[in-house]
Amino acid sequence: LPQEGVALTPRELDVLRLVAQGLGNKEIAAELDLSTHTVKYHLASVLAKLGVRSRTEAVSRGIRTGLLPL
Repeated sequence: LPQEGVALTPRELDVLRLVAQGLGNKEIAAELDLSTHTVKYHLASVLAKLGVRSRTEAVSRGIRTGLLPL
């Protein structure tokens, strides 16, 4: 489990918010004007920092820790 107060970068938060909206990597890349490779990099970092293995778990943990609004 991650420590309380996990700090995501502003870009990682952007990616997590868009994942929570149901967007795929290509859609996130287009929305943020990034390459899909960069989106995958940020997403991997988010998963590691939150101590989860999937996009769904990341969104759930983001909501529970207050990183994402309900």
